Amino acid sequence: MSRKILIVDDEKTIVDILRFNLEKEGYETAFAHDGKAAIDAAERENPDLILLDIMLPYVDGFEVCKTIREGGSPVPIIMITAREEENDKIFGLEIGADDYITKPFSMRELLARVKSNMRRAIAPVLTAADSPQQDGLFVDANLHRVFKNGTELELTQREYELIKFLVENPGKVVSRQELMSEVWQYDYYGDLRAVDVAVRRLREKLEDNPAEPEYVITKRGAGYYFAG
Repeated sequence: MSRKILIVDDEKTIVDILRFNLEKEGYETAFAHDGKAAIDAAERENPDLILLDIMLPYVDGFEVCKTIREGGSPVPIIMITAREEENDKIFGLEIGADDYITKPFSMRELLARVKSNMRRAIAPVLTAADSPQQDGLFVDANLHRVFKNGTELELTQREYELIKFLVENPGKVVSRQELMSEVWQYDYYGDLRAVDVAVRRLREKLEDNPAEPEYVITKRGAGYYFAG
């Protein structure tokens, strides 16, 4: 079964190029040319990943991303932007995007990003009886789910991969560079603030008090470690 990618860009030429190259790699594609259509397509097409341009008619990419996340969807989202401002990139990550890529980009780089963000296998559907009942944090690597005190946490793919890696290395201080290599699995061209944003978003879902975390701890000047 092929994985489906939703391409959102108001430039038809770019959509056509992306569709051609992605379909050549074996992916199924769907597309939308404006923000309103993108929100509808994200629900209708149930994609496995979304390539989302920021500059869109009617509703911009930031709002599309925010709407999808507020609806509870964990689908990986890669923001595509021609903007060079770092604040735009970080804002996209803060509202729930998993990654970003800046125009102009090579098709090789884009495909690498797509593959990296689609590593997670399709997980089985959980029933209430499947939920672990123990207190504390529980990462189910088979179902790709994380539970706290028996309640499933709604994590994005990136957040899941991040906590899974930290849990698998308890007590080990992991640098942002190592997290980028092991979790993102590619160089981020020197911008490691994406790791800090992902950790902050993870803490908001994981910790009782994100300002005083119990699980994901900062080692100042060195990185992060799991203390659960």
